[in-house]
Amino acid sequence: MVPHPEDPAPTPAEHTVEPEVTEAPLSAHEIDLIRASVSVVEPLAADMTVYFYAILFARYPEVRPMFPPGMDTQRGRLLRALLRIVDLVDDPENLVRFCGHLGRDHRKFGALRAHFPAVGECLLASLARYAGPAWTQDIAAAWTKAYGAVADAMISAAEQDAETRPAVWPSTIVHLAPRGHGLAEVTLHPHMPYEHAAGQFVSIETPWHPKQWRFYSPANAPREDGTLTFHVRAVPGGAVSNALVHRAAVGDVVHLGAPMGDMVLDAAVHSDLLCVAGGTGLAPIRALIEEVARRGGRHQVDLFLGARTGAELYGMDDMLRMAQRHHWLTVRGAISEEYMPGIQGSLPQVLAEYGPWYHHDVFLSGPAPMITSATETLTLGGTSPDRIHYDPFDTPALATP
Repeated sequence: MVPHPEDPAPTPAEHTVEPEVTEAPLSAHEIDLIRASVSVVEPLAADMTVYFYAILFARYPEVRPMFPPGMDTQRGRLLRALLRIVDLVDDPENLVRFCGHLGRDHRKFGALRAHFPAVGECLLASLARYAGPAWTQDIAAAWTKAYGAVADAMISAAEQDAETRPAVWPSTIVHLAPRGHGLAEVTLHPHMPYEHAAGQFVSIETPWHPKQWRFYSPANAPREDGTLTFHVRAVPGGAVSNALVHRAAVGDVVHLGAPMGDMVLDAAVHSDLLCVAGGTGLAPIRALIEEVARRGGRHQVDLFLGARTGAELYGMDDMLRMAQRHHWLTVRGAISEEYMPGIQGSLPQVLAEYGPWYHHDVFLSGPAPMITSATETLTLGGTSPDRIHYDPFDTPALATP
């Protein structure tokens, strides 16, 4: 529901098949109507999402157990999901891909085909209430059509996914290693085969906070023993991150959702790769570099790690050791707010200094402002936007509980 060495064998990302899209589901006029209505309700979005969940739970109380007790985070995700869908409403191929991600991910909440009409009813009622006099029959018809297309794509993806794999994977914590500064490496062993591609990310639910799922990227390419290692930083007020860093113990069982994300090595066209990581954004980048090694080192890789201070330059020693083993990997670290020997400046500044990078595929991971600024710097330097790879700032499951 919207609210909420030969080359290795093909990765799961290659096997994900979205429904074929041959034309936009909406006319240009309908798209304009939808975007105009969003501009009206956006200033009232916080109140609208409170109202939406209130009427959804009042009219359809059977869906309430699918959501966590606290709804503050969920309300923001609903808005971001709607805005993302509106952004893609004139791009049917990417809209279907986005909705496919949502549909597959929502299986872990028990979302069923029968739930979608209820959500659509309450969503349109909320939009109508907060659009006020601006809401017309034509706008209602456009939203009904758009929601139908979104729901169809989600349902189709979910039902197809259910034919081949479970909705959740129980996984035992087999190793915990504190790394200082509120950071821990957490290694899990799924109880069932868990196929994923390097660079993807995974949702985790702990037994101490049911229905609260948070996303983390495995820091490794697929392993023969099936284990996955995550770099988790305890965030102030973060229930899941603090539980994993400070409360979890070897032997505890957590749940994994399906792997998600398109920032995978097979998206690359060029043989030269630029990888840029800020903070724990290193995890998926490290996995991608492991994947390059797994495939025989057929790419030249330049890696830039960035942090405000030397103490926060997480993972530098590990990556330097990796560079010693692989001639095709070059590693550089940059510090932006503390003077020390080495490269000074923010990652976008350093990329501009060491560029241009227009013969590279670029993989970015880290804080949203860094990704935005780095993308602008690279584009100005001649890098084609379709060669810059990163996953959405708040993860594609923007609407999940």
